[in-house]
Amino acid sequence: MIHFSGITKQYGPQVLFRDAGFQILPGSRSGLVGPNGAGKTSIFRLIMGEEEFDAGEITKARGVVCGYFSQDVGAMSGRSALQEVMSASESVTRLGLQIREMEAAMSEPQTEDEMAVLLENYGNIQSEFEHRGGYDLESRAQIILTGLGIGPADYNHPVETFSGGWKMRIALAKILSINPDVLLLDEPTNHLDVESIIWLEEWLTGSFQGALLMTSHDREFMNRVVNRIVEVANRTITTYSGNYDFYLHEREIRREQLLASYRRQQEMLAKEEDFIARFAARASHASQVQSRVKKIDKIERIEIPAEQRTFRFEFAEPPRSGDDVVKIDNLGKVWPRPEGGVKSVFGGVTGIIRRTEKIAVVGINGAGKSTFLKVLAGEAEPSAGALSMGVNVYPGYFSQHAMDILDPQKTVIDTLQDAMPQAHLGTLRNLCAAFLFQGDDIYKKIDKLSGGEKSRVVLATMLVKPINLLILDEPTNHLDIQSRETLLTALQNFTGTVVLVSHDRHFLRSLINRVFEIDHGEMRIYNGSYEYYLEKSGREHRAA
Repeated sequence: MIHFSGITKQYGPQVLFRDAGFQILPGSRSGLVGPNGAGKTSIFRLIMGEEEFDAGEITKARGVVCGYFSQDVGAMSGRSALQEVMSASESVTRLGLQIREMEAAMSEPQTEDEMAVLLENYGNIQSEFEHRGGYDLESRAQIILTGLGIGPADYNHPVETFSGGWKMRIALAKILSINPDVLLLDEPTNHLDVESIIWLEEWLTGSFQGALLMTSHDREFMNRVVNRIVEVANRTITTYSGNYDFYLHEREIRREQLLASYRRQQEMLAKEEDFIARFAARASHASQVQSRVKKIDKIERIEIPAEQRTFRFEFAEPPRSGDDVVKIDNLGKVWPRPEGGVKSVFGGVTGIIRRTEKIAVVGINGAGKSTFLKVLAGEAEPSAGALSMGVNVYPGYFSQHAMDILDPQKTVIDTLQDAMPQAHLGTLRNLCAAFLFQGDDIYKKIDKLSGGEKSRVVLATMLVKPINLLILDEPTNHLDIQSRETLLTALQNFTGTVVLVSHDRHFLRSLINRVFEIDHGEMRIYNGSYEYYLEKSGREHRAA
């Protein structure tokens, strides 16, 4: 379907890959992985013809339609949400018009030869129209929008009235609705809640019949959807058969085998070089020395790929709080409506958050999860009831918009200096290094950082404070899988209390021992793990 053969791509002195190859076969489900900057986005752009390669060949089967969802959604205006989604299928709409024109032409007098040509063209276009889902285009667009959380009541809302995160969902719906032969998805789950992620899993593994190539920082999503991994790293492209967990295991085995081969080669080279050094000056051994020099010159040296850099940190031992960290009594929150009146977010919430608990706040998008965390963190006042902190409780709050509070004109090290005014430069540099800011990177201005880098800066500023209650709203949003694992380990080892919102199910399964669910303004408390909550609530079943 699509074949990469001997592809070389570089930007200036930076070589992304050299003489690399892989294939996208019909119906395949592939995950694209690799460290930041390795060239994953370039793979997508090369397939779409948005970038040129330096050497090699990319071949596509004739007539293959590719759909590409990226994080750059572009401008949207002048249409309703449903119209915007259907606008992606203009070529299918044109096929429908051609079919109607041909049907009209068939009723006109024709010669036998003209009618034969018309019927052949009609059959071809009708077949393509059916293949592209032309007969159910509108209903498919509605199903996809609903699955991604935009229901019938919002189909006709102007697209410009949606927030950035919801526009991303509309952009994703556009790509899914065209029913392409090859679907390219760059981080499709970034702005989705658990229900929408589960729906997308079901759609990709059930309804979609084309080939898929995608990146995702959601480990569980990758494991459920893909059965092949394409790794872009160390200036080459390597394919693994299996899901993401299999890839991690197989990659470690291959690395151990490579290390063993490298050690054997180094031992052999050392013996040969020792022989050459010992007998180079002896005429009696001249031919043997030359033979061995030629031998080692011809040997292809094994290179050990550099380890992918990951940030490693742990929260400082927090001061001990009282056993009852937060007491909640009949808590409620309403927001004013633009048209007047108020909207109830949640009400009647009563309970206790205890020391060392790891609590997930869950619910559909718009249920009030972030609002609850804001009230808990003191960033918003409750409308009813009371909330009281226990003895010796020091909260720290990471919001979805935490990155917006960073001063865009300050550097990384200046930002950490503000958080640790008494710290020595060496201490600050070590903290920067723990979060992957080394060398000149520590002098980067905040406005030049990626979303993941900004998240790491905010986490670093929280690390230096004596916090024993962590309130985290989507802390994994801009972190890659390796960075999420690092954060997960740090939170598992944190001896204080954690209350968080996250749509990363692997993260929740590995951390949580209690769940607060907000549903239609009410809160239900599940005293058990995330798996226990799913079993008792049936949430995954409802979403699917």
